[in-house]
Amino acid sequence: MFDLGSSFVASVARDPDALALVDGELRLTYRQWYGRISALVASFDRIGLKAGNHVVTLLQNRWEAATLHWACQFAGLIITPINWRAKADELDFCIDNAEARAVFYHDISADAVKNSARADGLKRIAVGMNADRDLAFADMAKGSAPDAQPRVGADAWSIMLYTSGTTSRPKGVPRRHRAERAAAIAHVAQNLYGRSERTLGVMPLYHTMGVRSLLAMSLIGGTFICLPRYDSRQALALIERERISNLYLVPTLYHDLVNHEALPSTDISSVRKLGFAGASMTDGLLRKLAEVFKPDLFVNHYGSSEIYTFTIDQNAPAKPGSAGKAGINQHVKVARINARSADELAAPGEEGEIIASLAGDEAFEGYWRRPEADAKTLREGWYFTGDSGFMDTDGDLFVTGRVDDMIITGGENVSPVEIESCLSLHPAVSEVAVVGLADEKWGKIVAAFVKRSRPVSEAELEKFCRTSGLANFKRPRRYVFVDAIPKSPVGKLLRRLLVAGEYEAERLPPPDAA
Repeated sequence: MFDLGSSFVASVARDPDALALVDGELRLTYRQWYGRISALVASFDRIGLKAGNHVVTLLQNRWEAATLHWACQFAGLIITPINWRAKADELDFCIDNAEARAVFYHDISADAVKNSARADGLKRIAVGMNADRDLAFADMAKGSAPDAQPRVGADAWSIMLYTSGTTSRPKGVPRRHRAERAAAIAHVAQNLYGRSERTLGVMPLYHTMGVRSLLAMSLIGGTFICLPRYDSRQALALIERERISNLYLVPTLYHDLVNHEALPSTDISSVRKLGFAGASMTDGLLRKLAEVFKPDLFVNHYGSSEIYTFTIDQNAPAKPGSAGKAGINQHVKVARINARSADELAAPGEEGEIIASLAGDEAFEGYWRRPEADAKTLREGWYFTGDSGFMDTDGDLFVTGRVDDMIITGGENVSPVEIESCLSLHPAVSEVAVVGLADEKWGKIVAAFVKRSRPVSEAELEKFCRTSGLANFKRPRRYVFVDAIPKSPVGKLLRRLLVAGEYEAERLPPPDAA
């Protein structure tokens, strides 16, 4: 299989004059972009970076970040992107853990680098800004250089992503060139991308969704249109101006997009393919997106940083909640909760833990220097995801949440996702998150945290759940109206913050009682 550098060279030969990268007024063809990438690789040599070195980045989705990603693939550097919002101590951990040799940052992450105890010992490269004693990315990427040639093969490490680390230190997920390219090819196939697709490059390049969009576009002569930080008005403007043909976002960003005041006056007709991942999408949002975009394809992609694709459903609105069947490079099963072996399988309709084969082309091989994490999640050739779900009688997978998020109330297992999907269909519910709160009698009670789009009472919501057919033991026993649902930087619900009481109660006056 090609390494990623060889893959890009082939793309340049195939589509030299195709538009590859857009960032504001900057527009680069594949041939022009290759020139910038080559100049950067030559600069790596001048500052002493060598194949196998880790370089940490704290960058938004700018042209420099996309160019750096590709230059690392040619040079054999292991790009190690972290959230540009990271604090100094988080940066220090990643620098130590990866034994990084360089750090790339820009103004929004400059304070973290300045206050970092470990960054001083590294090559520090400032992107899009002046920094007195640090190297300037602009100088490294300008001028001419011989065309860069790939220096590593398909078995070399390409990237190391870090998991979110909600309960412990983040875990490094190293991935090889061949796994990254296999995932990109599968992404093209499973989303039915054609030549010259144009995608909105807003999912961050420290997240597997952003990386997949970047690599997939290169395979088809497509265009990666940078949006450094998500803003619905800017996203809509780019869709109209650049005639974007596909979107690949987390549900939270779709929610903000279709509820923005600028939507009715924006021409979104160029968007024919929708894809989402990163979290389940409620029935209400699925319905609204289908109505607004009327897409030719609407893909629910379920996966992770460790194994990019678990399952794919290419017609998400037809079977709300379904994550579909295994992707073309994968095999998935549902094991019983707390199973000791991958052979202890749940019956159809029985909730269990989702597991995925490590033999797939997209799979990682284990966490970076975390043998205890490997021992917990990698067993008998299977990756135990920690996600809960079940297979229906058609063989379609339904993801119900995290095993740790399961609410056990009065001895019954309750999935938060099912209740969230039910409540999302009420016209007054803008967003909803469901958690279990400690209760002396029931162990835990089901609590729904609701962001309202208009006045609605608890009694109305209770009636709605009852008439929807939601089982009595699943219906929320408590409603909390909030101004915002806490989420991670990539839009995942942070249920633990709701359980801990870390949320903003609604400041609006209470609605009239039903």
